[in-house]
Amino acid sequence: MVAFPYLLLPLVWASRNRARRRQRGDVLRAALFSAIGLLVCAALFAGSFWLTTQLAQYEELGDYLLRLGLSWLFLTFLSFLAFSGVVTALSIFFLSEDLRLLLAAPVAARRLFHARFLRTIGQASWMVVVFLAPVLGGIGAGRCAPVTFYVAAVLTLVPFAVIPVALGTGVTLLLVNVFPARRARDILMLMGLVFAASLILLMRFIQPEQLMRVESLPDLTGFFATLQSPITPLLPSFWAGETLFASLRGGYDLLHVGALWTTALGSTIVLRAANERWHFAGFSRAQEARKARLTRFDVVDRMVHRLPLSVVRRHLLVKDLKVFLRDVSQWSQLLLLLALVAIYLYNFRVLDLDRIPYMSGVIKNVYAFVNLGMAGFVMATIAVRFVFPAVSAEGAAFWIIRAGPVSMSDFLWSKFWTGFVPVFLLTEVLTITANEFLGVDPFLKVVAAAAIVFMSLALVGLATGLGARYPRFNAENASQVAGSYGGVAFMIVAVFFVIVMIVLLGWPSSLYLLYRVRVRPPTLLRISLMSLSFLAAAALSVATWWISMRSGVRALEETGGAA
Repeated sequence: MVAFPYLLLPLVWASRNRARRRQRGDVLRAALFSAIGLLVCAALFAGSFWLTTQLAQYEELGDYLLRLGLSWLFLTFLSFLAFSGVVTALSIFFLSEDLRLLLAAPVAARRLFHARFLRTIGQASWMVVVFLAPVLGGIGAGRCAPVTFYVAAVLTLVPFAVIPVALGTGVTLLLVNVFPARRARDILMLMGLVFAASLILLMRFIQPEQLMRVESLPDLTGFFATLQSPITPLLPSFWAGETLFASLRGGYDLLHVGALWTTALGSTIVLRAANERWHFAGFSRAQEARKARLTRFDVVDRMVHRLPLSVVRRHLLVKDLKVFLRDVSQWSQLLLLLALVAIYLYNFRVLDLDRIPYMSGVIKNVYAFVNLGMAGFVMATIAVRFVFPAVSAEGAAFWIIRAGPVSMSDFLWSKFWTGFVPVFLLTEVLTITANEFLGVDPFLKVVAAAAIVFMSLALVGLATGLGARYPRFNAENASQVAGSYGGVAFMIVAVFFVIVMIVLLGWPSSLYLLYRVRVRPPTLLRISLMSLSFLAAAALSVATWWISMRSGVRALEETGGAA
């Protein structure tokens, strides 16, 4: 058997064995994520189909905008593929566990490169293909494109994915020969998140909603000139856009198709030569041990020792904080989170509800509950990513906690408080600031601020408790833990909890505001029902928090006893 495809067989066998040895909740998780993926693809197809049909009504202007949109679409994915290729190549070419065996085996370096590079292309570009396929399908359906358009789309996507991934792999090869591989991974991950956060901020501050205002129509020429400026004929994104636009009209663009394929083949050949020359040197540098940074970071110790905690919980808190700060893949995600929070608040800041003279007050109060619901979903997302995997993050070292003089109650409550404080502060600031920008009623400001306290207790407690009940100590990273059966179960329960809380808080609050507008006091029965609704929301939150934590402690004690 030829060595090149033979090196890819372990991936096929691993996938087959994974399908045969399903763990608890795998079917539920696969069904849930498949349904979400199909809904997203259907939404992308419907959106691109609608937009294409609308542009078709404007003849030359519509063709120009569609042509420009294709170039921008591929330009966006070009940068994403380049960064994805850098990070993926670092793991596959230098940090993979099977490289020690493969480099010692009688396998030609050229064939090993082909197998690794093909794997890198697949892992770095599958998401782009999944998102581009329904978009291009919607465009083709909206313009009644011939079959050649879909053939051209396949012939365009293949070299378009190869070029930026080859560039990213070359950058990784250069960086690993300059920096140690593990430090280079941290640098690249941080750069990628900074780039993503900057892109999100840039796209929002362009203020595309200005196009919906009639008074901004004279500035459309300048706006389109700004959009045209980053597009250059020297980029593969321009070649891909031109190729698809020509096939969309029933023609052929052999020049740009040839440019894509020759550039892809040429970049692969150059990368293969560089890999044969410098890969082993970079792999040797990647074998150095990880440095334990922040071991003597005395600021954390001094801050924690001032807290009114027991000695055991204080040391557990110090350990969790230092482990979190050492892992760049954990704390660097906060940069992207902060960028999304800034966009969220900015949207409320520029929301001009006063343009609706008679309904502005009602809409503002409705938006207050929308803001509360969004804060609850943000809280659940942060909890499933950072709080739920906290117990599983102990990994194989959990036996040290279990064998030491540490009760499971102290251990789990330390995890809870470590997650509760930042989650509560973030969502409370988010809710209060957004309500100030909206100018909602003061009564709703108080209700929302109080609701965040109870919702934080409930959701963080639920994430901590379910994380202790469904741990995965053998997981490679926190993302695998968040996507496990327990993580999916937490998200389902959390979404249901947030909806119930909005109902329990929204009904009495809307009644109170309605009676105040009518300048008429509510009846005693109404006051009793409204009070019961508020108390039910508080009781539900406290019960969810307490029962989840008690259940998690019992699960850890049973796990330790069984071990």
